[in-house]
Amino acid sequence: MNVLIIENDTLSFESLKHILLNITTDIHIVGNTTSVVQTIDWLGANPPPDLIFMDILLPDGLSFNIFHYIETEIPVVITTAHEKYALKAFRLNSIDYLLKPIGKEDVKRALAKFNKQMNWQKLLSHFSRLEDSILSRYADILLVPLNDKLIPIRILDIACFYTNNEKTQIYLRDGQNILFNKSLDMISQNLNPQMFFRANKQFVIARNAVTHITIWFDSRLLLTLSVETPERVYVSKNRAAEFKKWITAG
Repeated sequence: MNVLIIENDTLSFESLKHILLNITTDIHIVGNTTSVVQTIDWLGANPPPDLIFMDILLPDGLSFNIFHYIETEIPVVITTAHEKYALKAFRLNSIDYLLKPIGKEDVKRALAKFNKQMNWQKLLSHFSRLEDSILSRYADILLVPLNDKLIPIRILDIACFYTNNEKTQIYLRDGQNILFNKSLDMISQNLNPQMFFRANKQFVIARNAVTHITIWFDSRLLLTLSVETPERVYVSKNRAAEFKKWITAG
């Protein structure tokens, strides 16, 4: 972990440095700046540290002024002899507010908060990458055989798939429909479930094609799409809740 210490008092810097290096060998003190201007220059010229320990009162002003000139999301631990700046520190989204004289347990607590925050961010990043991976499994283009050719159809241009048990057709958002020699079961397996929903035995519909939802007398849902369909599109009472959750999740 790379740490920058913003502290103009030599004894305070050496004390904090000693505590940090004795807590774990994973910490590297990459810099010690002693003023607002020097810190701005340092942050502009060096790779961002993982964590900043920052005194508030510096010779050329309050250290909060640093962040008026530098946009950064580096976590900050405040180190100060004054309690009155706690509100400003809160607005800075600081991890902790340590009052001098700072002891080893104070620093350990701040580092534990930092590690907890970093672990949470790593978890969120993992889920984000996982979601991207899932989404990338689904093609953006559907190749539809037509005579001796393959016609590329953009997934985003599809309003729905319809079958009458004899043939399956793709209905495009521009009103065209194209014969597709696959069952809805096979088609559904290759569609992004966030974008398409199996409404019933006849229809797989695209979320961006749904324009109106009507609650029918028997608790079914009647869907109106942006294209004309060969028959009405119903969602059964048993699947109505699932559909509502799906349509509002986008």
